[in-house]
Amino acid sequence: MISFNSDSVFNLKPIEISKVRGEVSHILINDEEILYAFQTVRDQMVFTNKRVISIDVMGITGKRKSFGTLPYSKIQFFEVRTPGFAELIPDCEMMLTFASGHTAKFEFRGNVDIGMLARLISEYVL
Repeated sequence: MISFNSDSVFNLKPIEISKVRGEVSHILINDEEILYAFQTVRDQMVFTNKRVISIDVMGITGKRKSFGTLPYSKIQFFEVRTPGFAELIPDCEMMLTFASGHTAKFEFRGNVDIGMLARLISEYVL
């Protein structure tokens, strides 16, 4: 289950934008576009040019879904951690802290350019 409650951590792997669940298009606003997408087993995390959207697939059939939003405009602080040297399974992390004091933490597995995500957040926060 994806939850943006305090200190959530996910093992996210990059996916192609074309593999993002179709229902996401129904909640995008004008001029909002998907830039990067990641997936756990069934859940997805989408970075747009406006926000981070989580798609939590629930139940055995997966027909019920929950969509959560973290707008970049509310981010007060962010941190990224790069992978270590010669790791068998490289991982990196991102932590976002919001004006409310809430923190969301993401763990990425595999070949993820964390610098690219840091630039994306910087572009909309700074």
